Amino acid sequence: MTERRNDPGEESAAGPEPPTRAHNDLSGSAAHVVQAGEISGGVHLHTAALSATPCPAQLPGDVRGFVNRRDELRSLGILLEGPAHAQQDSAALRIAVVVGTAGVGKTSLAIRWAHQVKVHFPDGQLYVNLRSYDPGPPLTVTDVLGRFLRALNVPKEHIPAGEEPRAELFRSVTAERHVLIVLDNAATAGEVRPLLPGSANCLVAVTSRTRMSGLVIREGAHRVNVETLSQDESIQLLRAVITDYRTDDDDADLAELARLCARLPLALRIVAERAAARPRMPLRDLIRDLRDESGLWDALSATAETAGGESDEADAVRTVFAWSYRALTPQTARVFRLLGLHPGPEFGVAAAAALAATTPTRTRRHLDSLASAHLLEECGHDRYQFHDLLRAYAVDQAQREESPEDRRAALARVLGWYLHTAASAARAGSCTFTMPLTLEPLDDGAEPAVFDDGKAAVAWYETERDNLIASVRSAGGVGLNRIAWQIPAVLTMVIADRESADTWLPAQGVALESARRAGDRYGEAITLDTLGIAYRHLFRLAEAEESFDAALRIFRELGNRFGQAHAANGLGVAHMFVHRLDDAASCFEQALEQARELDDALYTGAFTRNLGWALLEGGDLDRAEALLSRSAAMLADIEEPLEQAEALTRLSAVHRRAGRLASAHQTAEQALSIAGEADGTLFEALALLELGHIALAQENGAEALSHLQQAAALFQRVGRPDLQAAAWDTTGEAYLLLGRADDAVAFHRQASAAFRGKDDRWSLALSLAHLATALTRKGVQEEARECRGEALRLLAEFPDAVAQAKRSEVEAASS
Repeated sequence: MTERRNDPGEESAAGPEPPTRAHNDLSGSAAHVVQAGEISGGVHLHTAALSATPCPAQLPGDVRGFVNRRDELRSLGILLEGPAHAQQDSAALRIAVVVGTAGVGKTSLAIRWAHQVKVHFPDGQLYVNLRSYDPGPPLTVTDVLGRFLRALNVPKEHIPAGEEPRAELFRSVTAERHVLIVLDNAATAGEVRPLLPGSANCLVAVTSRTRMSGLVIREGAHRVNVETLSQDESIQLLRAVITDYRTDDDDADLAELARLCARLPLALRIVAERAAARPRMPLRDLIRDLRDESGLWDALSATAETAGGESDEADAVRTVFAWSYRALTPQTARVFRLLGLHPGPEFGVAAAAALAATTPTRTRRHLDSLASAHLLEECGHDRYQFHDLLRAYAVDQAQREESPEDRRAALARVLGWYLHTAASAARAGSCTFTMPLTLEPLDDGAEPAVFDDGKAAVAWYETERDNLIASVRSAGGVGLNRIAWQIPAVLTMVIADRESADTWLPAQGVALESARRAGDRYGEAITLDTLGIAYRHLFRLAEAEESFDAALRIFRELGNRFGQAHAANGLGVAHMFVHRLDDAASCFEQALEQARELDDALYTGAFTRNLGWALLEGGDLDRAEALLSRSAAMLADIEEPLEQAEALTRLSAVHRRAGRLASAHQTAEQALSIAGEADGTLFEALALLELGHIALAQENGAEALSHLQQAAALFQRVGRPDLQAAAWDTTGEAYLLLGRADDAVAFHRQASAAFRGKDDRWSLALSLAHLATALTRKGVQEEARECRGEALRLLAEFPDAVAQAKRSEVEAASS
């Protein structure tokens, strides 16, 4: 598969790019595009408007039976009344901090208020549960920023790696928008600050069990304390839940229930649901049961020497949990406690069925029973989630009532289910160009999902992304090492297609540790290969080369030719990224030799093309033409239209550089037609970029701009800023041809900034040379000399003949 750069290149060590890789959609971006109107005067530079895509609307549904909290809602409403009331100036970000003990209803209050005020934020609402109090690991700030940026229609390839760059981009994207942001279950001000927009147009609501004094003092946050409900409010909540089932309950009995629940909404709802489920049972009997449970819990707490360390509210919550849990049937209780072992707080029916080793139909009945008892929450079709307190309680019960062997077996079932379902999704939604694996066997009690088409497979992956990453951590943590490294291995191409490269990087690190801990050399090599792809996409090329080198050594030790082809191919691409053409060609030759020995026609065609790419960039046009012609024919014979289209696009570049412009145009048009018929957006864009180069060579600036406008828009759609930058740079050349030096300078500046941001030194050198030419035409001689000087210094880093020729060209232009 190929990594698309200024000229098409190889994308992945896993083999030729499948058709599905061209279908990524871009929702919107603030990046520059080419606007070609009337060429005589209307072609101009502009900032693209955001696409007409839906604004994010991520707020959870409002809570049924919400009672009172009028004072708290009124206090929150101050933030909308103006800066004088909020004790903030008009340019300050508005932040509400909703604080209180666990189970007091902070989230319910924040969500109720958010629904009331969302009309003031027409650009959407963002919501995230930071899970800071969940038994599992909390979400990372970097991951949350990535989610928010994607929700705001920033394409994945525009999302930088790392917390600080993402935070900066998030502030930029929200600068002119009116967005409501709810950050639920935060633990510290430090994890909140990077998630804050910089504009007073936005409003942020934070919920926390801590007082968040840092946000109040430093950011001027408006704190709202949420106390336990009053007795009257507690009775009102209880009646709101039971009113359709029980009508004769006495207020005194309801007040006693509220006291036993410490007047906490979470506990009150659980108790109310149990009362509603037993409409003929006198309320005093329920009270007696709950008192007995409370006495039992007091005794257990004293025995465990925890009574002094627990608040009255915590004791009450645990008492209610235990009381409700003991009322479950044995089968449902077992499902509840096993769900505490699930790697994430949210799950689907099929995953729960794997945990419990039962059928989805039976599992759904248990889950519905748990949701009815308020021990789980429904959060979508066939999906459920835990409150963090309830998840912690489930974990406790699993540790008390399940043997270590049974706990490990249940965890192995669900993690194995994720592995095998991920493999099924990868086959349907990505391609077959992953390394062959013998998957860790799946327990008979778990049945993986099967996907009919790629769309369903990708939808499953996107829904389960967090659980898949958590599964790698869980598997590595309990010594299920093969599962730990195989999950990212089977998803290699899905991850490469759909994720910012750093999304899976920590999990891939766990996978590598797991493979090494198990002494699994094959798993280690595959994981190193996938890490090489991630590092390459992050442009951390030294680490990419190191990973591919290490993978290649291990595959050689194992005598695995398929793996050697993978790793050599990936290493070749990394060399191409730093313009080490001889090294790249050597790697592609190794990969091609292995592909031929394996008698793999697809890989042979793809690697033949990649070798042709390296020779093309090195100026050996005759050999490049022979290889690319052969590659195009081979790929046509095995009916791989998109791979064929790319080979033809490269072949067109050979004809263009050889001065055969008519042949170049015909070949590029053929590539464009084939890519269009196969619905290959990326491959169409590559052909259009080449047609732009051809039109420039024919000195037809207007036609060049027409092609480049389409190419830039398509590169933006598939989320390829590197190639969009290449289109910008070529657009600058077209404008200069048309005598519009100002526009040429603007496009070359934009392209240079993009290449500099990626530390793409070769492309930056070429773009700076073009910028210098445009600046000279504009009469800005000093800056032109500076750009030429930097271009020459960069080009001096490359020893090949092409670089030497380019240096001579730049030096001649400066004289």
